[in-house]
Amino acid sequence: MISQHLPVLQVVVPLLFAPICVLLRRHNLVWGVVLLSCWASFVIATLLLQQVLTGGEIIYAIGGWEAPWGIEYRVDILNSFVLLIITGIASIVITFARESVHKEISEDRIYLFYTAFLLHLTGLCGVVITGDAFNIFVFVEIASLSSYAMISAGRDRRALLAAFRYLILGTVGATFILIGIGLMYVMTGTLNIADMADRIRDVQDTRTIVSAFAFFTVGVCIKFGLFPLHYWLPNAYTYAPSIVSAFLSGTTSKVFIYVLLRFLFTIFGAEYAFDTMHLDIILMVAALLAIFSGSIAAIYQDNIKKMLAYSSIAQIGYMVLGISLVSVTGLMASILHLFNHALIKTALFMSVACFFFRFDSVSLKDLKGVGRQMPWTTMAFVIGGLSLIGIPMTVGFISKWYLIVAALEKDWWWMAALILLGSILAVVYIWKVIEVIYFQSTEADSQPVTEAVKFQEAPLSMLIPVWVIIFANIYFGVNASWVTDISQQAAVYLMGGQ
Repeated sequence: MISQHLPVLQVVVPLLFAPICVLLRRHNLVWGVVLLSCWASFVIATLLLQQVLTGGEIIYAIGGWEAPWGIEYRVDILNSFVLLIITGIASIVITFARESVHKEISEDRIYLFYTAFLLHLTGLCGVVITGDAFNIFVFVEIASLSSYAMISAGRDRRALLAAFRYLILGTVGATFILIGIGLMYVMTGTLNIADMADRIRDVQDTRTIVSAFAFFTVGVCIKFGLFPLHYWLPNAYTYAPSIVSAFLSGTTSKVFIYVLLRFLFTIFGAEYAFDTMHLDIILMVAALLAIFSGSIAAIYQDNIKKMLAYSSIAQIGYMVLGISLVSVTGLMASILHLFNHALIKTALFMSVACFFFRFDSVSLKDLKGVGRQMPWTTMAFVIGGLSLIGIPMTVGFISKWYLIVAALEKDWWWMAALILLGSILAVVYIWKVIEVIYFQSTEADSQPVTEAVKFQEAPLSMLIPVWVIIFANIYFGVNASWVTDISQQAAVYLMGGQ
């Protein structure tokens, strides 16, 4: 039955459709192929999550070769949830993408862009689903190389420099990850993650494993942009085509945080990572610095995409802060924020893509009074901004609430206060945008023009996907039981409760 092969289809479907884009080349046909592939991947991820919830962990041996000799895919409550996030965001972004891609990418590059999009999705899905440590590195490289291509695909020449910086730092991160995996292989004699987790206990006190731990942790933190290893992120998100910014912000950082969770809790174990190596203290300091440095930098930006990029650095801080608490509630908050931040930031970047589609700019000075011309887009941005701040009845509130609860469980009132202060800083930079788009006007606004000229809303093909994800921000903020239940199960699983 095809249901037995869903784990491998999760990777094979986008991988097989990618070369078809190169063969077809016609823009609308290629977009249709990518659209079909992404939604098929989302359906597969949904079915996998359903199977895990009802039947437990899925183990799929590639080619019938059992581990540790063969490569296996393992699907549990955590990575099935992350797969749902990745494929869901990819599906909604590609539904939105057609008009935006035609606007921002040269016609002769569009089919190559869509090919890179599918390869990136392939890499992300492979990283999450594989049960083999070396295959994680292979899929990391597929995702990384395709992301460099997507970032540089835009018409803005600054995207080339941003992609080059990302390439340099991304290569350093990937090399560190490979060194870490290699050192672990030397000491355990296996690349299968489950097998490695069993064998590494006997050699944890060796210098080789300490070095592997350090290399791998730093490499992964570079890849998701944890302060102070985030130098590549702001320009990559700012100068990439808008659709790329939306896709990367909603998926890539989430995948690498998943990788960190998988290795810290599954392979090394919480006791070794946090009691022996004291990584919790390092992560906590880095996370708090990320929250405040990212938020403060966002306040001073006039380019909305760069503002959202620095905001992403702060939001990554919240996810890592939950990990550093080393508790079920803290992990639950981090996993929740993987889901919630994907909804929030994708919605915001897609709204900004609508601004760029109409005005060829995302600078605040060029968007004065745009709320009167694009009421639906600006309303979507405002709701996304409220969710980012953490206003009740939005998804952003749910994650921050559980993060505060996790801090209070340890009687760390000071940390709860810092989390609230970080949200107040988010109010400042979101209000800065709202003030410009609603309450400031240009000289042109005083001229007598018709309503037809003033009304320049984005096309429905862009507005509908934006509002779908905005409604998701509200729905999962009001009815969060499904997401919180899955996040709690995943947190208990990581902490060894299953």
